[in-house]
Amino acid sequence: MRIALLPGDGIGKDIVKQAVKVLDAVGKKYNCVFEYKEALIGGEAIDKVGTPLPQETIDICKESDAVLLGAVGGPKWDNLAGNLRPEAGLLGIRKALGVYANLRPAIVFPQLKDASTLKEEVLKDGIEIMIVRELTGGLYFGEKKRVQTEEGQKAWDTMVYTEKEIDRISRMSFEIARKRNRKLTLVDKSNVLESSRLWREVFTNIAKDYTDVAVDYMYVDNAAMQLVRNPKQFDVILTENTFGDILSDEAAMLTGSLGMLPSASLGDGKVGLYEPIHGSAPDIAGQNKANPIATIMSVAMMLRYSFNMLDAADDIEKAIVTILDKGYRTLDIMQEGMTAVGTEEMGDLIAGEIK
Repeated sequence: MRIALLPGDGIGKDIVKQAVKVLDAVGKKYNCVFEYKEALIGGEAIDKVGTPLPQETIDICKESDAVLLGAVGGPKWDNLAGNLRPEAGLLGIRKALGVYANLRPAIVFPQLKDASTLKEEVLKDGIEIMIVRELTGGLYFGEKKRVQTEEGQKAWDTMVYTEKEIDRISRMSFEIARKRNRKLTLVDKSNVLESSRLWREVFTNIAKDYTDVAVDYMYVDNAAMQLVRNPKQFDVILTENTFGDILSDEAAMLTGSLGMLPSASLGDGKVGLYEPIHGSAPDIAGQNKANPIATIMSVAMMLRYSFNMLDAADDIEKAIVTILDKGYRTLDIMQEGMTAVGTEEMGDLIAGEIK
């Protein structure tokens, strides 16, 4: 199984290295071989070849069975033009691979309830929400322009969606809901935005084919409030690109740490893209301080969605829970009475549990 590794910037190299350790442990246990090929993306690619997404990287990814990405970006490249910023590499590889659905689970681990800012009664019995974010349309990919006027500069970004784009991710979301608790919430702003009204029309029509799934509708401002007020009301949330970017980060913080949560970006093609949802944290890069669990959990999603290795994916998730039960913590999730470990040690512990 061929995996393209895109460590990227900041802590990207630190966390991807630990994910490879875990994959190698899975390979030994299940007598399978993972082949890795590393490529440039983001700021590192800008520094070395002058572009955030070299064609060679696109080719390597398309020739692979899955892609594991670390993180991109950092203040070093903040003053570059938009098309030359590290984030342009991330948007570009998503587009090149045709991955239009970003799956972001927000899971509250019982061992880390105290790390959340929510009251214990809100977290009682745990939280596990799946946010499905449309990934290749909307404001991020619509027309962008800036012009000079008599009153100064004027800029705009266009939120554009087609019926086909909404149809395909809506159907994927219904299928995901069928495998969970059969409840799906569409989050939009249809009281204001015409694009949201199209989302609601297409989604409602598709819902007729999934009568076994309970459907709910919510405006994005209310959804943001309800996520912190009563997150257990949600199971699967479907929303467009910009709303999904914001809500998934909010949902992630319910769990106490961005360092704990993975994501999978899928489409109709054979290559899935897997990455943690946190940033590049350049201030702790190379210091053995980063939490690799989100990246390791992204590997579990890779095994589940790209390689259909369900038992192996379960092994990784159980290994993480076991290590947390034993009291090991990286600094971002450290609690009184627990044992602090670094990036390397956490990777070794989880890989060792799998072996």
